[in-house]
This record gives sequence, structure tokens and C-alpha cells, in this order.
Amino acid sequence: MKTHSSAHTFTSKKGTVVTIGTFDGVHIGHKKIITRLIESAQANDWESVVLTFFPHPRMLLQKDADIKLINTITERGDLLEKLELDHLVVHPFTIDFSRMHAEEFVEEILVNALQAKKVIIGYDHRFGRNRTANIEDLKAFGAQFGFEVEEISKQELEDVAVSSTKIRTALRDGDIDKANAYLGYPIMLEGIVIHGKSLGKTLGYPTANLHIEEDYKLIPAQGVYVVRSFIEGILVYGMMNIGTNPTVGGVEQTIETYFFDFDSDLYDKRLSIEILCKIRGEQHFESVDVLIAAMKEDEVFSRTYIQSIQE
Repeated sequence: MKTHSSAHTFTSKKGTVVTIGTFDGVHIGHKKIITRLIESAQANDWESVVLTFFPHPRMLLQKDADIKLINTITERGDLLEKLELDHLVVHPFTIDFSRMHAEEFVEEILVNALQAKKVIIGYDHRFGRNRTANIEDLKAFGAQFGFEVEEISKQELEDVAVSSTKIRTALRDGDIDKANAYLGYPIMLEGIVIHGKSLGKTLGYPTANLHIEEDYKLIPAQGVYVVRSFIEGILVYGMMNIGTNPTVGGVEQTIETYFFDFDSDLYDKRLSIEILCKIRGEQHFESVDVLIAAMKEDEVFSRTYIQSIQE
């Protein structure tokens, strides 16, 4: 898959089939649409293109909006690459771009830049300045500029929308099983390992403190989770705590992972950590000794769980 930082940097020797959307989560509903896109491209000897935008329009047009997304833009690209998509175009969403009229968008972006021969899009898709154009307008533009429009039905789109909503709700509730089932893969957190207060080390559980730069990334509910990560090509399991560490007087939320049977220096390394299941919610224990006892129980649970999925 080739990734393009703008529609204007896109190049192809063939015509294309294009779909447009956020595709946050790249979940099982999205995969159905992208599979249709790829099959249509292959059947016509064209190339498949996903056109998305960054930053999210609400980040720019509604700066007070509390937007939390399932994936960062980097994670989204990594997930789409696994689907055998030909091209991902991440077009900059700017104020000027938001003011582009519908016909100008179609001619400049879809036709001239992306060489669209076919557009696969939802029945309720709206576009152009103030979102005034709809799918009937797009079909008219298709007839004018020589591309086909394939409409995604209401039912198919509702399946996609409902899944995204349910995933976000499940993550906020800490229901990792449900979120992962809708995604079709384990939810991931990606960031840089930074120095923390070394509290885990004093408790006998030295942790990697993950810093996620993207403030729009949706973090699951506070609690303790079973996780895994590929570190230097090796699959390593562990347990992660998302929370404020109230027993030791913590205030700010941290994301800390204790990796089992692993003792390498991880500071300043970028890790992608997959969350497999939830053990419990974060708790305030009456003493540090009670906290340590609970962590030992968490480790037993985690190792038992890991053994069960490896068998």
C-alpha cells in the first residue's frame, strides 16, 4: 500500500475506485466496504483508494469538541495496509478545503487528482461547502465527469456506524472483549516509553510508562489489563495499569505495563501494546501491602489467561 499525504501528491498509471470516510477503528464493518472496493478495482484492472482527512473536521471546525478516536492516523494506516489496499490518501483538512464547493471538490480531487472511475459511497454522504451536496448530486457529477457511483445501503452503513459507536462505548466502559470482537483485532495503544516515578520498581513490578502523544486517542477505562507487545521481534506478554495509582497518592493518569520475564531497557523506545482482556477496575487499597498482594493475584490471572490462549 502506498500512503499519500495529499490528493495532489497521488499518482497512478491506472484509473481508480475510491471510497471516502474516517474509517476510525478499521473494524469488521469497515472491512466489508474496503473488501468491496478492492474487489471492484481488481475486476476492472483499476487501483483501490481510500480517501480520508486529517485532522478530523471537528478538530478544526469545532475546536471545543472533545473528539476521541479509536485509532491514531498512524495506526489507521497500519491497519489498512494489512487489507491489501493499493492507496491510502490522507488529505489535509484545512479551513480553505472546507470551503471548497462540491463541483470543485469532485473535479479537482476525485477526477483530476485521484483519477476516479468509480466512487463507492454511503447513501447519506454529504460533501462540499457546508455539506450541501448529496449522493444524487454526486451521481450527476459522475455522469458529467465520467465516473460511476455505487451506493452503500442504509443497512450496511448502520452496521458500520453502530459498530464504531459500540466500540467507543465498550472502551470507555473497559469492556475489552466487546470492543475487540467488533474490531476484529485487539485494541492497541502506541507511544514512547518515558521515565516515571519508578513506583512499580519499589513494589517489585517495574513498569514501562507509555506516553501517547496524540491527545485525541481514546484510552480505555481505568483498570488492569492483560496485554502483549512485539519488542525487538519477540512477542512479550504482561499486565497494564491505566489509572492514577490512588493507593500511593497518584493524581495524574498513567499507562504502565509490567512485562513478564523481560528485563531490557525500554526507555525512549516506541511500543505498540495490544490489550487482550480486562482483569479488574482500578482500586484504592488500604495499604501498599494489600496493593502488592492484589498485583500478585493479577499476575496469576494474567499468566493463566496467557497460557489458555496459547494452547
